[in-house]
Amino acid sequence: MRAIWKGAVSFGLVNVPVRLFAATQAHDIKFHQVHREDGGRIKMRRTCTVCNEEIPWDALAKGYESADGRQVVLTDEDLASLPIQTGREIEVVEFVPADQIDPLLYDSSYYLEPEGRAAKPYQLLREALAATDRVAVVRVSLRQRETLALLRVRDKAIVMQTLLWPDEVREAEFGVLAEDVEVKPAELAMATSLVESLAADFDPDAYEDSYAKAVTDLVDAKLEGAAPAPVSAVDQPANAEVVDLLTALQRSVERAKAARGETAATGTD
Repeated sequence: MRAIWKGAVSFGLVNVPVRLFAATQAHDIKFHQVHREDGGRIKMRRTCTVCNEEIPWDALAKGYESADGRQVVLTDEDLASLPIQTGREIEVVEFVPADQIDPLLYDSSYYLEPEGRAAKPYQLLREALAATDRVAVVRVSLRQRETLALLRVRDKAIVMQTLLWPDEVREAEFGVLAEDVEVKPAELAMATSLVESLAADFDPDAYEDSYAKAVTDLVDAKLEGAAPAPVSAVDQPANAEVVDLLTALQRSVERAKAARGETAATGTD
């Protein structure tokens, strides 16, 4: 794993230098759009809807349109004037009971690794959190933006879980929830019995993403004997056609031999 951030956990007069690692990763297969007829990659062009010109990256700005149709454009200078937090400190604000955090507030998860000689204060913080069954509410600046997060213990590691701000969580405003629905004792007893009949300790390893596996199997099956991706003809030099053809042929030979368990030849007769 590669560290994505370095800083220090600060609580009281104690500082624990740490490195931040992403604790989760997605295993979804990434697709890209291609032309159905020849397999060529599709390019998205940044075209202005007013002048119909293709716009380079250095001419882009951020715009905001209000509900009544007015628009403002924010420049890099405008954004640079904002009070952005760029510190390298994970500041502990308070320690709260773990069960007081609504899971709806959870956002992204990161592992904290102690640096250098910080192993002992790291372990002390971890053991204190576990012993008190509390989590540490912290403030931290990630990607030039301050966010609320919490520190909690997972096995032998301290995890930093970023939180959504309260106004980012929607309320369940469904009219049906306000209706007074009568539930008979016999119905509740039957529902409770059903719950008990399916009761178990949660084991995430017992479950599998069947859709992701099916997609992977489908792609692997189609890759058997598949031709190399076509080379784009856009912005290619005039003398590149022969080289690209030889490259495509060589790759085809290598893939075909690899599919048969053979080693591709490195030279030609």
